[in-house]
Amino acid sequence: MVRFKNRYVLCEVVSEDPRCRQCIEDRAVSLAVRDAIGRVHGDYGLACCSISFTVKYLNAYTGTVLLRCRKDFYRLLCSALPFVRQLEGRNQRYPCALRTLHVGGTIRTCQKFLIQYNRRQLLMLLQNCTNEEERRCIQKSVLSCSLTEEQPQSGDEDDDDGIE
Repeated sequence: MVRFKNRYVLCEVVSEDPRCRQCIEDRAVSLAVRDAIGRVHGDYGLACCSISFTVKYLNAYTGTVLLRCRKDFYRLLCSALPFVRQLEGRNQRYPCALRTLHVGGTIRTCQKFLIQYNRRQLLMLLQNCTNEEERRCIQKSVLSCSLTEEQPQSGDEDDDDGIE
């Protein structure tokens, strides 16, 4: 059995309108990227990239997009990304651009890069603070963000058969 190798392209949605990020969907990103590939590389490029092209991850709040394509054709995809000029969401068109942050062989390498990238962005944000109050506020908000699992209140949930 043959294993097809893929490349994962980590992108950031850049726009002046903050509503743009919250209204986008993976289908809209996929259509916009396919349209850009078709305009730049024609039918051949579109066919090559469409073989295993998919939007693997989209975070509408941070504007992070993870695209997957075949290893042989990821350069066609990367060269067409700057030509994405608008995304359509909820029957409105938002002007924006896709900026390539990283190209990796696995999703895990892209996740590791994204963590480091966000840390660098946070440091730049902290350096641009004008006073100590702003700095403490940003540090407090970052430190208050944590993911914890909720523990069941009692053992009743474990032996519940769904019968009431």
